[in-house]
Amino acid sequence: MKNLLVLKETVKIIYSRYQVYIKPISKFILAFVALSILNGQLGYMETLNNVAIVLIVALMASFLPMNFSILAVVMFALSHFYAVGLESAAVGCIIFLMMLILYFRFTPKDTLVIMLLPICFVLKIPFVIPIAVGLLASPLSAFSVICATIGYYLVIHIQQNVTLLSATSETTMIDKFRLVVDGIAKNKAMFVTILAFTMMIIIVYLIRRLSIEHAWTIAIIAGGITGAIVILVADLVLDTKISIAATMIGSFISIGIAIVIKFFAFNVDYSRIEKVQFEDDEYYYYVKAIPKITVSRPQKQVHKINESKRVSKISE
Repeated sequence: MKNLLVLKETVKIIYSRYQVYIKPISKFILAFVALSILNGQLGYMETLNNVAIVLIVALMASFLPMNFSILAVVMFALSHFYAVGLESAAVGCIIFLMMLILYFRFTPKDTLVIMLLPICFVLKIPFVIPIAVGLLASPLSAFSVICATIGYYLVIHIQQNVTLLSATSETTMIDKFRLVVDGIAKNKAMFVTILAFTMMIIIVYLIRRLSIEHAWTIAIIAGGITGAIVILVADLVLDTKISIAATMIGSFISIGIAIVIKFFAFNVDYSRIEKVQFEDDEYYYYVKAIPKITVSRPQKQVHKINESKRVSKISE
C-alpha cells in the first residue's frame, strides 16, 4: 500500500511540474483517438478519412480550448453523414444542434465526458463514465452523458443503414428522413442505456455524499450493479438485443477503473476518524473529521567520499 501511495504522490508531482506539456499532449491524443474512431465507424467522406487531416485537426485541438474538440467531432460526423445522403446530414445537424445547445447551456465544462463516452462505448466499458461522473461531478452532468449517448447511437444507426440511406432510386427522400428519425426515436437500446446511465449517476452521487465509512467504494459498486440490472431487466422485457455478457464484463472492468479513480481522488484513513464537538453563542457543532492518507516520497541521500582524505588516512 505504501508503494502505491508513493506512486500517487509521484504522479501528482510530475503532473504539477509538467502540466504545461501534459495538457496539450493529452488534448492532442484525445482528439486524435476520437476522430480516428469516428473515421473508422463512418469514413464515407474520403477527404476527411485521412490520417494527415486528423493529425492537423488534433494538433489544433491541443492548443485551442477543449470544446474545440467537440465541435471538430461534430463537423466530422456531419460531413460523413452528408457523404451518405442529404437526409442524414439534415437530421444529424438538427440533433447535434439541439444537443450542443443543451450542453453549452447546462454543462459546458464536461468536455471529457462528451469525448470519452463514445470511446468507452467502443471499448465496451461505457459504465465507467456515469460512475466517474457520479463520483466527481453533479447530477447535472447527466445532460452531457445523455448527449454523448445519443450521438454515439446516431453514428451507429447511420453506419448500420448506410446502404438504404445512400440509395438513389429504391428509397425516397421521405423514407430516408423517416429512417434516420426512427433510428433515434424508436431505439429501445439507446433509451434503456440513457435510463441506466442516469440512474447510475444519481445513485453514485447520493451514496458518495453520505456520512458513512467507505461511501465512495459502496457508491461505485452500487452504481455498477444498478447499471447491469437495468440493462438485464430491459433486455428481458423489451428485447433490446444488448449483449448481457458484454454488459457484465464491462461492468466489472468499469468498477475496477472507478476504484483506481477513487484512489487518486478520494483516499482517506477510516481507522483514524475523529469526532469534534464545539459551540458558539447560537449553535452546537458536531464534526466528524476523516484524515487523508498521505505519504512523503523517500528522499535520496547521496554520500560523497573525499578521495584525498581517504588517501591521507591510509598513509597515516
